[in-house]
Amino acid sequence: MFIATALHGSPEEQWASLAEQARALLQGEHDRIANAANLSALAYHALAEVNWLGFYFFDGNELVVGPFQGHPACVRIALDRGVCGAAARTRATQVVPDVDAFPGHIPCDSASRSEVVVPLVKHGELIGVFDIDSPVVDRFQPVDVAGLETLAAIYLESLR
Repeated sequence: MFIATALHGSPEEQWASLAEQARALLQGEHDRIANAANLSALAYHALAEVNWLGFYFFDGNELVVGPFQGHPACVRIALDRGVCGAAARTRATQVVPDVDAFPGHIPCDSASRSEVVVPLVKHGELIGVFDIDSPVVDRFQPVDVAGLETLAAIYLESLR
C-alpha cells in the first residue's frame, strides 16, 4: 500500500520528495489512465494553492479531459485555443503568471489566476498535457515549473 508523506524543507527538497513519491506510486504500473489518476491525486493534495490539476489527452484531433482533481473541467480543447492548446501545439511548457493577460485563455474554473501546462511527448508523439491551475496570481516559480516538468517526465516514463 502506498502512503504519501508530508512535504518538508526547502522548495527544492519538497519537489524532490514529491518526485520520489510519484516514482514509488507509479512503479510497475503502465496504464496511462491509472497513473494519471494517481499522479493527479498525489500532486493535488501535496501542493499548496492549487485549484485544478490533471491531464488532457490528445485524441489525434484535439485535447480531451482525462483524470484530474478540482472542479469539473472543459471536456475538449482545440490545439489553437487556450494555454493547454498552446502547450500541445508548441510542445513547450507554458507558464502563465496571470491568465487574464493570456490571449485566448479558456476560463474552465473562474477562480484560476495562474497556470502551468507541460506537454506530454513520448517518442516524438504528443500524448497530451499536464495542466495545473492556481487561484493565486504568479503562483508558479521556476522551481515549481521544474518540479512539474519532473512529474510529467515520471508519468511518461511509466508508460510503455
